Amino acid sequence: MSDNAKAIRIDLFSLRSAPMRAFHLTWMAFFVCFFAWFACAPLMPVIAREFGLSAGQVADINIASVAATIVIRLIVGPLCDRYGPRRVYAGLMALGAIPVLALAFSHDYLTLLLCRLGIGAVGASFVITQYHTSVMFAPNVVGTANAASAGWGNAGAGAAQALVPLLFAAAMALGLGESSAWRAALVVPAIAMLAMAVLYWRYTQDCPQGDFLDLRRRGVEVEGGKKGGWSSFAAACSNYRVWMLFVTYGACFGVELFIHNIAALYYVDHFKLSLREAGMAAGVFGLLALFARALGGWLSDRAASRRGLGVRSTLLFVLILGEGLGLLWFAHAGTAAVAIVAMVVFGLFTHMACGATYALVPFVDRKALGGVAGIVGAGGNVGAVAAGFLMKGMGDVQQTVTLLGLFVTASALCAIAVRFSAEHQAGEALLRERALAAGGRP
Repeated sequence: MSDNAKAIRIDLFSLRSAPMRAFHLTWMAFFVCFFAWFACAPLMPVIAREFGLSAGQVADINIASVAATIVIRLIVGPLCDRYGPRRVYAGLMALGAIPVLALAFSHDYLTLLLCRLGIGAVGASFVITQYHTSVMFAPNVVGTANAASAGWGNAGAGAAQALVPLLFAAAMALGLGESSAWRAALVVPAIAMLAMAVLYWRYTQDCPQGDFLDLRRRGVEVEGGKKGGWSSFAAACSNYRVWMLFVTYGACFGVELFIHNIAALYYVDHFKLSLREAGMAAGVFGLLALFARALGGWLSDRAASRRGLGVRSTLLFVLILGEGLGLLWFAHAGTAAVAIVAMVVFGLFTHMACGATYALVPFVDRKALGGVAGIVGAGGNVGAVAAGFLMKGMGDVQQTVTLLGLFVTASALCAIAVRFSAEHQAGEALLRERALAAGGRP
């Protein structure tokens, strides 16, 4: 599929074109999925008390919530190449609603663990979001489109931190007991996922030209090559840049997931905040994604328009470095107020680094986009799982975050190692100019 068919601008208040419908519905679907994925996190103090969970069991549950996503992210990327993002996204949301609803009926540690493991599959929604916007937008704006759709959708995690405690409180006000109230609060995201699956199926298409399977039957080449699937995954595995970005995404998105899972509990235990206060404080971190991730993608696009593809890697290096230093500040904050300020600072760098990472993904290997997006996305969850095991081994949040800060700072070297040949950069520059000349019209 030629880049000439892709949109060269983001008409934010329009739904008339296929790219803009995909843009808005991807971030909305992503928002709902992440809200469902993290709906349990702010309720963990209540759930842990009801089930008598130990600190180790809570850590296992947090690890389970992101571990399954590693495998599913590796799978959905090639599936998008083969069947198109519309089918894969609608199917993921419909199936993902099952463990979300089942979580409301969990009755002990084992069932809670299994439900959180199942819900982890919902986190693969990110890869489909990034894939869909990548095939809809031209090189001059694809970084911004990817980062904005991911950032706005990612805010679902922050919204869950802030709103789920309010749903819990509302259920309590209606006369439900504590045990029934948290379960009722978890039914809401399951219903939202089913509704979103219907909307996505009805109002999106795979790419500006239409449906992947139909286009292939007519002999039109689309993203992922002639057939897509596992051939794109194999090609992505052989590209060293993919693994460098795998590490950097683990350093930014992995830390983001870890903070979402432990922030509320940390504020309650370490600074003695109430559940509602802790939820609001933790929610600030997630809500930064509303603009910070988009800012990272926009800066990457702007820098590349002036200095070429290679500067995207340099920007990512700076952002990862800033994140690492901010984490060290957060780890040693002496009061809740200072901790929140430090969280905002390192959160800005973290979200911007996520956006800058996926501003690079579409340029690594166009014929293996699904494989690249899936592997890099899985790196985020590997980072979160590694952080979870580190937390379990250390047994102390402050020490864990300190070590994470050091690891993140060192991983910035992987960002600067992502380099492109002069031939590759020239080819991308040509594609950009052709798309701009064509005006983004099919």
